[in-house]
Amino acid sequence: MAVHEEERLVLRGPGGVPQLTYVEGVRDGRPWADLAEAVGPDPVPAVLAGLPGWAVSGSVELGERLVRHGARVLRHAHGMERDLVADPPPPEWASWPLPEGLRAVPCDRPARELFPAWRAAFAAGHPDHHEGGDEEALDVQLAPVLSGAVLGPVLPCSTLAVDGADHVVAGVVVTDRDGLPWVATVFRQPDSRYAGLGSLLLRRVLADAATGGLARIGLAVSDANPARGLYERLGFAVTGTSLTVLVP
Repeated sequence: MAVHEEERLVLRGPGGVPQLTYVEGVRDGRPWADLAEAVGPDPVPAVLAGLPGWAVSGSVELGERLVRHGARVLRHAHGMERDLVADPPPPEWASWPLPEGLRAVPCDRPARELFPAWRAAFAAGHPDHHEGGDEEALDVQLAPVLSGAVLGPVLPCSTLAVDGADHVVAGVVVTDRDGLPWVATVFRQPDSRYAGLGSLLLRRVLADAATGGLARIGLAVSDANPARGLYERLGFAVTGTSLTVLVP
């Protein structure tokens, strides 16, 4: 049984003893126990009994223990943050020009307009590829982010790049995740013409965020995603590592 305790939920085991606290959400259409923390000596039996079919994100140790009891790994990720006050981005980043033929526009378009470039960016073989069909990926991954249903509402510093035909070719979407500005996704069409465009847009977003008064910004990057190196070069530092698993 789960009951509210301040802003977190508490999963209790036999005798009502607390075993796990977490923040409830939705991930890929599934119920999600995010930021899960063990508060009992062995939360695994309570998780298996109380959260079947849930995605659970917590420490690597908790995830590995659940995997030994039949859970499936969904994502191994590193949380990262950048301080925008102590280490402000160069203000000129905000005005870096896009490649010829492209222009930056606000992120205020329907998810379906972003989807082709976003889907191509995370094609099969990418660590963040969604294995379901296109409509499912749109409905359970991209659309909920843009609507604010997961990770909070989209912030004005988000930006898209469009080509001469007004088609979205890249973007950086930043949301308000419980008070922490959060880079929900960075994507671009995997075309040599757009090499480096994701990095350029992210620089512009960081400068805009700082100018807009945001103090820090976070993101999560999959362990196998080479983009982690880019984020480190742009001033992000690892704040923690988590394992997300699907409870059988």
